[in-house]
Amino acid sequence: MKASMLKGLPMWLIFLFCALCCSVITKVAGQKTLENKTVAVNIGVIYEQGNNMRKMELNCIKLALSEFYKSNKQYNTRIVLNTRVYPKDSVAGATSAALYLLKYAEVKAIMGPIKSMEAEFIIQLGEEAQVPILSYSATSPFLSSVQSSYFIRTASNILPEAKAISALVHTFGWREIVPIYVDNNYGTGFIPYLTYALQQIGAHIPYHGVIPSFATHDQIREQLVKLKSMSTSVFVVHMSSDLASRLFLRANELEMMEEGFVWITTTGISNELGSLDSSVLESMQGVIGLKTYVPQTDNLRDFDSRWDKKFRDMKLSITGLWAYDAACALAKAVESVGNLNFGFQKKDMFANFTDLNTLGVSSVGRKLLLAMLNTSFSGLSGQFSLPDRQLNSSTYRIINVIGSGSRDIGFWTPKEKLVRSLNSSNHNLRAVIWPGETTLAPKGWVKLVGRKKLRVGVPFKPVYKELLNVTLDKTTRNLTVTGFCIHVFDTVMDKLGYSRLYEYHLIPGRDGRPSDSYDYSVHQVFLQNFDIVVGDITITANRSKYVDFTLPYTESGVTMVVPIRNERRNAWVFLKPLTWDLWVASLSAFIIIAFSIWVLEHRVNNEFRGPPSQQAGTSLFYSFSMLVFAQRENVLSNLSRFVVVIWVFVVFVLTQSYTASLTSMLTVQRLKPSITDVHELIIKEAYVGFQEGSFVQGLLIQKGFHESRLVSYNTSENLDDLLSKGNSNGGIAAVFDEIPYMKLFLAKYSTKYIMVQPLYKAEGFGFAFPKGSSLAPDVSREILDLVESDNMLAMEKAWGMPLYNVSDEGNKVAASSSLSLDNFWGLFMIAGVASGMSLLIYVATFLYEHKRIWLYSSASIRSKARDLAEAFLQRDMASHTFRNNEVQIARNVKIDESIHSVDNTDSPPRPSTLTDHTEEDLVLSAGTTPSSDHVSQPLASAATEEISHPSDYQNDHSI
Repeated sequence: MKASMLKGLPMWLIFLFCALCCSVITKVAGQKTLENKTVAVNIGVIYEQGNNMRKMELNCIKLALSEFYKSNKQYNTRIVLNTRVYPKDSVAGATSAALYLLKYAEVKAIMGPIKSMEAEFIIQLGEEAQVPILSYSATSPFLSSVQSSYFIRTASNILPEAKAISALVHTFGWREIVPIYVDNNYGTGFIPYLTYALQQIGAHIPYHGVIPSFATHDQIREQLVKLKSMSTSVFVVHMSSDLASRLFLRANELEMMEEGFVWITTTGISNELGSLDSSVLESMQGVIGLKTYVPQTDNLRDFDSRWDKKFRDMKLSITGLWAYDAACALAKAVESVGNLNFGFQKKDMFANFTDLNTLGVSSVGRKLLLAMLNTSFSGLSGQFSLPDRQLNSSTYRIINVIGSGSRDIGFWTPKEKLVRSLNSSNHNLRAVIWPGETTLAPKGWVKLVGRKKLRVGVPFKPVYKELLNVTLDKTTRNLTVTGFCIHVFDTVMDKLGYSRLYEYHLIPGRDGRPSDSYDYSVHQVFLQNFDIVVGDITITANRSKYVDFTLPYTESGVTMVVPIRNERRNAWVFLKPLTWDLWVASLSAFIIIAFSIWVLEHRVNNEFRGPPSQQAGTSLFYSFSMLVFAQRENVLSNLSRFVVVIWVFVVFVLTQSYTASLTSMLTVQRLKPSITDVHELIIKEAYVGFQEGSFVQGLLIQKGFHESRLVSYNTSENLDDLLSKGNSNGGIAAVFDEIPYMKLFLAKYSTKYIMVQPLYKAEGFGFAFPKGSSLAPDVSREILDLVESDNMLAMEKAWGMPLYNVSDEGNKVAASSSLSLDNFWGLFMIAGVASGMSLLIYVATFLYEHKRIWLYSSASIRSKARDLAEAFLQRDMASHTFRNNEVQIARNVKIDESIHSVDNTDSPPRPSTLTDHTEEDLVLSAGTTPSSDHVSQPLASAATEEISHPSDYQNDHSI
C-alpha cells in the first residue's frame, strides 16, 4: 500500500487494520506461538442453523475447552475453534461446511456431523484429508469404522437398543410389533437388528411404517391411518425428535394414543424429551422409551449447577455431555501429539482437478487419531473410552412419559436385562401408565372399534352335531352356529374381551355351496378370505404350513372301531390262560425237574427205588404234585432240596398267574372285538370306513390300505348301517376316525361296537389363524387355562362329550389276554440253572468216589461205562440214610434176643425170622459194609434187600 494512501488516515485506524491482517494470517497459517509458550491448533465445528440442540452442543464444547485449559494451564497446545453453520436438514450444506474448513482453515479435526446422512459424506472428506471426524450424535450402525478409519463416534451405539426393546416385548408378551422409522440410513440401518432381536423371542414384524425424511403432515397422517386399520397396536418409533414430534401430534389427532395402544421410542427421541414442545409431550402421554443412562456423579452435579447459572433458558441433554467429553478428549489428544508440524501437505495437481483434489493431507492426522483412541478418563457422561472407535455405553433407563416429563420404571443392562433398579435383582418393572391413563398392560391386539368385525369361517359338515351344528334360515338368511367347538371358542374370546368383535360366516365351496372340506376351509385363512376358521378341525402338519393353530382343546389320536362278537365259553377254556409255547415249556420243565430229582435221590432214598416204572412214576408224580403242594415223598439229598426250593417258587408264581388269568376270562371278559389287528384287515383286503373329507383317508392309504377298499360315511346312522352289514355284505369291517368322533358314536351304539387298538398319533382339534397372528398365542393360553379348569368338564357334560379324563377300559380290549413264555422265561431259566448246577455237582462227586472204576482199571471203555452204570444203580451204602437204618436194625435185634432169653426160661423157644442171618448179615448189622471185591453180587443183593425192609421186621417182632 502506498504511503500516499495512508496519509490523512487516523493513527488508530491504521493500527486496527494491522491487527486484522495479523489475525487473518494466524488463521490461514494454522499455528502461532501464543505468549511465546503455547501452540494454537485449529479444530472445526459444524452445526445446523436455527437448531437449539445444536447451539447447546456448541456451548458445551466451548465450555469444555474453557474449563479444561483453565485447569491445565501447563499444556503447550490450545485448541482454536473454527465454526461453520449450514442450513437445516441440508446434507450438501453440511458437506460444503466441512470442505471449507478442511481447505481454507486446514483444521486438524472436525466435530459435529449431526445426522447420519451428513456424517456419511463428511467421513469421506476426512478419509481423503486424513483428518479425524468426531460425531457425538450420529448413531447409525452404517457409520462403522470399516468404512473409514478416521471416523470416531463419541456417542454410544444404538445396536443394544434392539435387545432392550425385545426384552420389553418379551416381558409384556406381545407377539407382533410394527416399527415406524425414518426412510434414511439412520432408520433403515437399525431395523435389521431389531428384526433379529424380535425373532429370538418369537415375535415378528407384520408391517413396516416408513416415514420420508421430509414428510408432510398429510403423508404422516396417511401412514398412521393405515396402521390404525391393522390389528397390531404395538409401535416402535425410531427417527429424529423433530419428525417424531410431528408424528405424535398426528397420532393423537387420530385417537391412536388411547387405551390399547403401545408406543416405544428409541434413544434418539427419549434423550431429547427435555427440548420438545409442551404440546408434543401432551400428545405422548403413556409412551415408554429408552434413554441413555448417565451415572449421577459429583462432577456432573457441579456441571449442572454451572450450566444453569450460565444458560438458564437452555436445556442440557446427553448429546451435550458427549460433546463436552469429546472436546476434553480431543484437547488431551492434541497435547499428547506434542509441538509438531500441524500443517497440511499439498497433493500433486492435475489438469482437471476439483476441490477434492486441492485438499491437502494432514501431517498429524494419523498420530492425532491414535492419540484420541488411546485417551481414557472419567467424563461427565461416564467412563470415556473408545475401544471400537465409539463409546462403550449399553445401559438404558426405561422411562414412562407422564405429564410434562417422565419417570423411570426400570433399567436394561446386557447382563441383568430388565431390572427395577441397578442395585437390585428385581426383574419386575414399576407400574406403567399406558396411553388412555390405564395401568393395565395392553394385549398388543387393539379392539376393532369403528372397524368391521373379524370374519370367522365355519365349515358345513353335519356329521356329529354335538361338535359343530350350523343352521341357516332360508328366509332371514340368519346363521346359527352351535356345538361344543363353538362353545369353547366363544368362551375363550369372551375371556379375552373380544366377544362382540367377530361374526360367523359359512365358508363357500368351489361350487358355491357351503364347503365341507376342512383342508379347503383352512386354506381360506391363508388366502385372507377369513380371519379365523373354527370347528372340529384337526391340527395336521400339512395344514400348519399355511396357518397357525392354537393349542388343541380335545383329546388327540385316531383309533379303530369294530363290531362286537359274543365270545362263547367252551370246554377247553382252561387252556386259554397260557399260550401253547408256555404250556410246552411248563411240561418240559416238570419232566426235567422230575429227572433231576430222580438222579439226585435214587441212590440214597428208597422211595425213589424199585422197578423202572415205579421209579419213573414216583419221580413224575413228585414233580407234578408240587402244583398243589401235595407231594408225599421226602427228599434226602441237600442238592435235591435246593432244586425243590427253586422249583416250588416257580410253580407258585406260575399257578397264581394261571389262576388270575383264568378268573379274568371267566368273570370279566364277556365281549370280544371281531378284529384286533390292522394288518389282518390289510392282508384280507377288507373294506374299512372313514369320515368324508377327513385327513384319515390319507393316513389309511399311507398305512397300506388300497384306495378302492376305503368307504366314506357322512352321518353316524350311515356308519352304523355300514358296520352292521359287515365286510361281505356291502358294508365295512372296521372304521377309523379320531377319538372324539368315535366316542360320540359309541355313546349311541355302545352295545354293538367296541374301540380297539391301534391308536395313531394326532394333535386334536384347534382353531386356525393367519400365520404370525398375535391373537393366536392369547387364545392358546386361554384354552390351556380352560382345559385345566372344571369349566371344560362342565362344557363336555353339557354337550354329551366324554372328551377328557374318561376311562376307556370298557372299550379298549387287548388283542390277547393269554400268558406267554415271554412273561416267565426268566423263572424257567433260574430253575434250569439251579437244576443243572446240582446235577453237575452230583456227577462230579460220583465220578470222584468211583475213580477206581474209570481211572485205575485197565478194562475197556465199554466195561468201564457198564461198571459205572451198575454202581450208579446201586444204593449208596455210605450214605447217612442207610447207616441210620442199620443202627436201628441192630438195636431191634438186641431187643429181640433179650425178649427170647426171658421167654426161654418159662416156655419153649419161638421161631424167629432172624435165626437164619448169615455172618455177612451180622457184619452188616454191626454197621460194616463189605467191599464188593470180597462179597459176591447175589450175597450183597440179598443182604441189601433184607436190610431194606426194617418195617417188616418191626411188624413181625413187635412186643
